[in-house]
Amino acid sequence: MELSLGIPALLFPAISLTMLAYNARYLAIAALIRQLHQKYRETQSSALGLQVKQLRKRLSIIKNMQAVAIISFLLSVITMFLIYVELPLWANLVFGTSLLALMVSLVLSLIEVQLSTKALSIQLEDLEK
Repeated sequence: MELSLGIPALLFPAISLTMLAYNARYLAIAALIRQLHQKYRETQSSALGLQVKQLRKRLSIIKNMQAVAIISFLLSVITMFLIYVELPLWANLVFGTSLLALMVSLVLSLIEVQLSTKALSIQLEDLEK
């Protein structure tokens, strides 16, 4: 398959939207951490420790999601440059790597969503008691 400039360019909006979604998740987690910090200062509750541990794990996953998505974006730009300078073999290799990086980012996103859902489920169970 011959790679044209249009193919890696198709990833630009997808990766940009993905980055916006990841950033929104990051901001939501940051706000929750600030709320828990304030609540901990007021109550000194040890139960908040478990929530903080989960939030730290989720924050780490989100950081990695963002990093891999940025790498995917960068590799797409490099692919376009390689196509421009007429190095098709390298362009194909770099583009394949870009797609793999995007897939890793999406898998990390799935893991983070699962953790988020689990945390909400635990809170719902607590409300039902």
